[in-house]
Amino acid sequence: METWFYVVDSIDGDYANLRRTDIESDELMLVARALLPPEIKEGTNLKYEMMQYTII
Repeated sequence: METWFYVVDSIDGDYANLRRTDIESDELMLVARALLPPEIKEGTNLKYEMMQYTII
């Protein structure tokens, strides 16, 4: 199972734009906030592992 790291770039209603931080990328990934920890805000660092996002 792979592990990926993200930062919350922006929040738009029920969705958040995540940017990968473990590789160099300018692409944003749109993720439903229901899949993310409820206490996220812009700038929050996340780890995605085993189909779960956790704050780091």
